Amino acid sequence: MAETDQQSGSTLEEEAPEYAAAAPFMIPKKEISMVPDMGKWKRSQAYADYIGFILTLNEGVKGKKLTCEYKVSETVEKLMDLLGILDQWIDETPPVDQPSRFGNKAYRTWYAKLDQEAEALVSAVLPTSRCAAAPEIAVYLKESVGNPTRIDYGTGHEAAFAAFLCCLCKVGALRVDDQVAIIFKVFNRYLSVMRKLQRTYRMEPAGSQGVWGLDDFQFLPFIWGSGQLVDHPTLEPRHFVDERVVNEHYQDYMFLECIKFINEMKTGPFAEHSNQLWNISAVPSWSKVNQGLIRMYKAECLEKFPVIQHFKFGSLLSIQPAMP
Repeated sequence: MAETDQQSGSTLEEEAPEYAAAAPFMIPKKEISMVPDMGKWKRSQAYADYIGFILTLNEGVKGKKLTCEYKVSETVEKLMDLLGILDQWIDETPPVDQPSRFGNKAYRTWYAKLDQEAEALVSAVLPTSRCAAAPEIAVYLKESVGNPTRIDYGTGHEAAFAAFLCCLCKVGALRVDDQVAIIFKVFNRYLSVMRKLQRTYRMEPAGSQGVWGLDDFQFLPFIWGSGQLVDHPTLEPRHFVDERVVNEHYQDYMFLECIKFINEMKTGPFAEHSNQLWNISAVPSWSKVNQGLIRMYKAECLEKFPVIQHFKFGSLLSIQPAMP
């Protein structure tokens, strides 16, 4: 599907869709159990809505700095409170002493709190008239923080958080004028909480391709972050491998913030530990980087069975075929 076609699937409505009030909300469940089911996913309303949401947000942040002025609604403030609670729980749940270096078991204690509280946390974000959606939307929040059995985190979990935000748009809790705040405030705060989880509990990268992947844990901030840099007067893709440039500009640009985190977490030459990103630094323009990353995201994340087999479908993100 062409990217422009997909944008019609945008879920950032001016008004909450009519059906949301009357829809029978349901607990999302897995629908993709075998590789041939992937066709169902690609044709689904959920896929159209999800990719439309990602691309609409991408357009909304083009050319904008993280430090620019933007509207912060009550729902955005409530989401910041929710993420603040998750952060606080990390402080209250220190890692335990254990023989294995990775996957600290204290993460399971932290996750159990979220499992218990997720519905109440989501209810607090929703308008009163939409509280019936809380059990459905809470599933995506729980899926967005990693896996408690394997103590790992990857792009499938990140996608669940984007799906969580998409659902909040579909029920009208988030609106079209929240676009910039969704990425610059909410998603950025989510990223900082996930990085703290990854570091504190030494989480394994889920399904990592190692040196051949874009990043051990995230993908979306590279898309939106490259979108921010489109048509930048001085910064070019070749500059992000220069640590001095990164340290100077990371507070304004999500892409550079991601590179800074990689530089802190990994040792050795950048070209060796982050080969894909090293290759991207040779692309002549940010707009080409942005388009290329969107194609790569579809191919490497949204079209990969190991990632999508975990995705859950309900009434808001439906497995039913997309409306023509």
